[in-house]
Amino acid sequence: MRNPIPVAITRRDDGVLLDWDGLGHRALFPARELRLACPCAECVEEMSGRPLLDPARVPAEVRPLELQLVGAYGLRVRWSDGHSTGIYTFDRMRRDCPCARCAPALMD
Repeated sequence: MRNPIPVAITRRDDGVLLDWDGLGHRALFPARELRLACPCAECVEEMSGRPLLDPARVPAEVRPLELQLVGAYGLRVRWSDGHSTGIYTFDRMRRDCPCARCAPALMD
């Protein structure tokens, strides 16, 4: 699917809920997992893709405080640990969708 855009985005204390199609394809991206997957230059070495973020620095109870659309392609999250520079693209979130419908495709 090219340029997937969710029809609804819900901030929850336990993560970010995306409704991909309004027909039941919904996925909760757990807060801490999403925070640890931040793609920004502070969290990932730009040239090698090597993670720079130390998971021990991210509190277990980290939560999204605010969501902001970035154009029609992504989402910026302001986190309770003060971080807010990463842009989570909808392409990447759809590719990494943790729902039961998509999870089997991740294993192929």
